[in-house]
Amino acid sequence: MNANSDVRLPAVSVIMPVLDEERHLRGAVQAILAQEYAGELEVVIALGPSKDRTDEIAAELVRDDPRVHTVPNPTGRTPAALNAAIKASRHPIVVRVDGHGMLSPNYIATAVRLLEETGAMNVGGIMHAEGENDWEHAVAAAMTSKIGVGNAAFHTGGEAGPAETVYLGVFRREALEQQGGYNEEFIRAQDWELNFRIREAGGLIWFSPELKVSYRPRPSVRALAKQYKDYGRWRHVVARYHEGSINLRYLAPPTAVLAIAAGLVVGAALTPWGLVVPSGYLAAIALGSLPAGKGLPLRARLQIPVALATMHMSWGWGFLTSPKALARKVIASRRPAVVTGG
Repeated sequence: MNANSDVRLPAVSVIMPVLDEERHLRGAVQAILAQEYAGELEVVIALGPSKDRTDEIAAELVRDDPRVHTVPNPTGRTPAALNAAIKASRHPIVVRVDGHGMLSPNYIATAVRLLEETGAMNVGGIMHAEGENDWEHAVAAAMTSKIGVGNAAFHTGGEAGPAETVYLGVFRREALEQQGGYNEEFIRAQDWELNFRIREAGGLIWFSPELKVSYRPRPSVRALAKQYKDYGRWRHVVARYHEGSINLRYLAPPTAVLAIAAGLVVGAALTPWGLVVPSGYLAAIALGSLPAGKGLPLRARLQIPVALATMHMSWGWGFLTSPKALARKVIASRRPAVVTGG
């Protein structure tokens, strides 16, 4: 199936949760509207309580193109925004995009073809991190390296095939409606949790490197640390909520945090040999940053170990300190509210 086919292409709804996205929103929406796709297309932007010019830019986009619509998301939470946008959308294929994500030109056409070819309920591809300054280049390199994120195909690439989860996703509406949409208690990790439920119901999640979304990394160490602490915290909630959903890749960061902390304590209180573990970790990320930073400016390469350590330690700390009360709250909400399109 392609844009030149005589077969009628299914209509597509693109849903986008946004909060404080004045920097990237216009470009993200323009990348959607410029898609090489001959089928009908709409964009539904769910507006959180932004403190910048996001709402103003969204209003301009609505005024300039009748395919763009907005819905309110007063909570500012991503899963609530996604459900509100799904409910306001109309079409049988639902594409999730973030306000700082840039779709490649044939993303939607390729995803629709893959849904038909594979019979999957959700298809997705590579989270292609791209920076705009030295720090963001460093983070992007860390986020696309195996030393940074392990063997996660949607970060590092890989062969097409069934997957546990994918970045963002292009869904059959029936899958979203069957599962009641996103669980709004999952402030983070809502994609992984929804994909787990789809798989448990017998649906196929399909990864393909043909699909690529450009992603803008967090602009500071503090913002990156918060992002990854939240990732770790909520991934632990998923593990409590869905038994058997954890694997060794997710246990590596908290194990590293505990080992480094123990080494520092032993090294300071008992013997310098305790410093072997933290020293070894620093050496490993320094060496690992060399291939990851190939082709980058020197200032960006020097910051890759900082980005790696921030990601690992923040994720691990978030996982270890994730309060059990979060899981109890999530379990109490067992069945998400049903969302259906207009």
